[in-house]
Amino acid sequence: MDTAAPLPPLPETGMRRVLCVVAHPDDMEYGASAAVAAWTEAGWEVTYLLLTRGEAGMAEPPESVGPLREREQRSACERVGVTDLRYLGHPDGMLEGTLALRRDIARVIRQVRPDLVLTANFEVEAYGGMNQADHRVAGLAAVDACRDAANPWVFRELAEQEQLAPWSARAVAIVGHPQPTHARAVGADHVEAAVASLQAHAAYLAHVTGHPAPEVLIPAILAQGGAAAGTEHAVVLRVVDLGGLGGKE
Repeated sequence: MDTAAPLPPLPETGMRRVLCVVAHPDDMEYGASAAVAAWTEAGWEVTYLLLTRGEAGMAEPPESVGPLREREQRSACERVGVTDLRYLGHPDGMLEGTLALRRDIARVIRQVRPDLVLTANFEVEAYGGMNQADHRVAGLAAVDACRDAANPWVFRELAEQEQLAPWSARAVAIVGHPQPTHARAVGADHVEAAVASLQAHAAYLAHVTGHPAPEVLIPAILAQGGAAAGTEHAVVLRVVDLGGLGGKE
């Protein structure tokens, strides 16, 4: 019998703004968007920052795939109440962990000034196999950029030339991590919104062999999270306190 204590809830006192940093269109739609739906319903400001346009993810030429995937991502955002969708435009499938990428993410952190930065699992092994290269680069760059955004002596040009003052997020949350520390409980309507957000990527999903139907896959992921949290459905997260979870109002 499993006697593990339920995962504690994500500390949300005083939080009102989240920046989600992922590599591709659809990366937020594998469960995390249920938490986003709950946050936007509560009046939080949620920004999606996609590092690529996902243009290398389908059989058709990237010139047509990029705009198509942007449209599908916009539709997915609408399902969960996200209106601020941003792209960096780094090359899909060839994302590199450079200083330029860290600077680009740090710039957006200073612009958005989030309480929480959310990214996806960047372990080498993930989701039952080897994690995709862009996912690994994106997650590590996101957590490094949190430090960069807070440090006045890193990327000085952001303050000196762009008037973007340093900003310290309160915490980083990693979705899809095999060792979660916290959970965000979600309701049935948030589960439905998350299913709809993945369904919005219809053209992309048609290219993925053997992909489970979103209406089967997403409730199962969130029910597994709920079992770990002692609730019906939840998004589980590995949360790293950056020194602000004491309740900055």
